[in-house]
Amino acid sequence: MSKKIGLMGCGNVATYGHLPAIRDTAGLELHAIYDPDASRARDLASPHRFNVRHACHTEEAFFASGIDAVAITSPAPAHEANVLAAAKHGLPILCEKPLSMSKEQGQRMIEATDAAGVPLYVAFCYRFSPSALKIKDLVAEGAIGDVRSLRLIYNWDCHGKYNQRDPEQGVAPHRHGRMLEGGPMVDCGTHQIDLAQWWLGSPVVNARGHGAWADDYEAPDHVYAHLDHDNGAHTMVEISYGFGHTMKDPESLFLYQLIGTDGVITYDRNIGRFELRNTEGTQTLKYHHEKDFAGMYRAFAKALETGDANNLPTAAEGLRVTDLAVEVTEQVMEARRVVSE
Repeated sequence: MSKKIGLMGCGNVATYGHLPAIRDTAGLELHAIYDPDASRARDLASPHRFNVRHACHTEEAFFASGIDAVAITSPAPAHEANVLAAAKHGLPILCEKPLSMSKEQGQRMIEATDAAGVPLYVAFCYRFSPSALKIKDLVAEGAIGDVRSLRLIYNWDCHGKYNQRDPEQGVAPHRHGRMLEGGPMVDCGTHQIDLAQWWLGSPVVNARGHGAWADDYEAPDHVYAHLDHDNGAHTMVEISYGFGHTMKDPESLFLYQLIGTDGVITYDRNIGRFELRNTEGTQTLKYHHEKDFAGMYRAFAKALETGDANNLPTAAEGLRVTDLAVEVTEQVMEARRVVSE
């Protein structure tokens, strides 16, 4: 019998990623959605959108709808309240990244789900791309020897500073909100930090941050995280929400490079290039998009059925990633304050 999934938070990532994946995953039923904006919930639940049985604008109605598990796709500041509510009702949870806004929030979420005896997973959908899974296999096989350095880059404009890229239309709420919630490393760079630790099977033991500002937010628009792993490897994560954010014609840069003692793995989204170069030559690998919501929900369905988390990130992993992203961002902000004094 299919597990009835309830989704909390009907924003952009739910619409393009989570809702289609839940609807299309064998073993899952998209049963209820919740959003404080009743009109938004009704619209997404309508037959011409996702045809969901229960459209709820109160938590009481949502949790009374008969759901078996919860997907949380609300804005990051709402994650703690949503997780605590789901745990109170004894429901397994898949929560969007970042897991929390602070270490203290994340710890409360883990304590609540542990006490309720329910799993809490974090929706790092990059893990489930066939390309990311292939990289993990190649690293484990020693295809490039010992991995010593990783360059993980995503520079873009977070959909631009202005609505419809027109200053006369005002500041775009999507980018504005993400900057207020901690900026690009906390919102987006958590994916790359998670991949680095997961690919290497080695935790980060030291983190340093550098950055720059394009706009006058507290958080930097462009952030570099330099991460030392327990096994001696080093990861550089570069994330920007100020990469041409006022340009009429947007541009982005998305790249993974893993540099080992015997070769290099390169994944370049800009040109659809995925290849392995090592002592035996060059191998072109099948390219896939960096995100895979469908793969993530297949794993969630299996976890709900068997209890096997497989590659689903645990709450502890998600909290550690968030801690690192916040740590490097705060280092950058503190350095700016010192310079300005």
